[in-house]
Amino acid sequence: MRGIAAVPSYVVMQPTTLCNLDCVYCYLPLRAADRRMSPTVAEAVAASVNPWAASGRFSVVWHGGEPLAAGREHLAALLAPFGPAVEHHVQTNATLIDDAWCAFFAEHGIRVSVSVDGPRARNGERVTRGGRPAYDRILAGVAALRRHGLPFSALAVVSRPEPGLATELYDYFLDLGCDVLGINIEETEGVNTRTNARDAAAVTGFWGELVGAWRRDPRIHLREIEWSLRYAGAVLAGTADDLLPRRLDPIPTVSHDGSVVVLSPELAGFTDARYGDFSSGNVLTTPLAEILADAGRTPWVGEFLTGVEACRSSCPYFGFCGGGHAANRYFELGRFDGTETEHCRNSKIRLLEGVLEHARDHESPAA
Repeated sequence: MRGIAAVPSYVVMQPTTLCNLDCVYCYLPLRAADRRMSPTVAEAVAASVNPWAASGRFSVVWHGGEPLAAGREHLAALLAPFGPAVEHHVQTNATLIDDAWCAFFAEHGIRVSVSVDGPRARNGERVTRGGRPAYDRILAGVAALRRHGLPFSALAVVSRPEPGLATELYDYFLDLGCDVLGINIEETEGVNTRTNARDAAAVTGFWGELVGAWRRDPRIHLREIEWSLRYAGAVLAGTADDLLPRRLDPIPTVSHDGSVVVLSPELAGFTDARYGDFSSGNVLTTPLAEILADAGRTPWVGEFLTGVEACRSSCPYFGFCGGGHAANRYFELGRFDGTETEHCRNSKIRLLEGVLEHARDHESPAA
């Protein structure tokens, strides 16, 4: 895995910067402002995406802000330029979902992922702009999805790993009805400056416990655990080198104004004295395909690739994580060519160690 691929596997689109919630750990800098993407930006992106989708599976992920805050009419106008081969996904806090939104999702074939951190007591930091708990509104949105028979994924943020939490969360999401679950240990990122340094044993224990909960009833696709087990199996089979792509997925994020940030959506909306606004171009002036073909020339991207090579040469976990994420390096270390971050420790190293510890603790005794 060296350099950046010219064709991504998906594009992230920001239909609006606005979010109707004000979660304590949110990293987004402009979530109180309603800056909407124009259909002209969507048309420019679709001009590159539609040929890619015609050649193989391709997704557009609508991610805000809160994408539904753009409204159905405006979101429909943004969807219109994309061809029928494009798969659409939306990441939402679910508080705005009702019967009309469910009909919209069904009509446009949109796959929904809901952000919710577990049962009521675990959602204290997901609040409205007035500081009120958002949990009941989230559940109302989920109930609408279930009422209409729409499958959905879930994404949970874990701020304080502790014994018993993994089992509690897994059982909760089984009852919630999602078919895919992703777990993020809270990150120091964007405007969220809270430390993400966590006790190593607590994080490793959390992941190990989560494996155990999943193995007892594996009805949910558990993103992090399944990827870890796939990697461990590949190592045992001697095929681990085949798991990582030959080149990094550029993961282009198209902001409301058409600017394109590669590799880390979390960098969109930020500026830096050294790196500027982190963008590699704007689709209103340059086709997305051309922007990605030249993305390696963006100064900070070159620095990040140097850091990836440093990880390759120094970290035994490189084959599992592929060198980490650019935004985590920047917000934790202040630059892109550093190596290990707290995010690496929490969500890569301790994840894999937790999975392996669970396997060792539950291996069959020798005959």
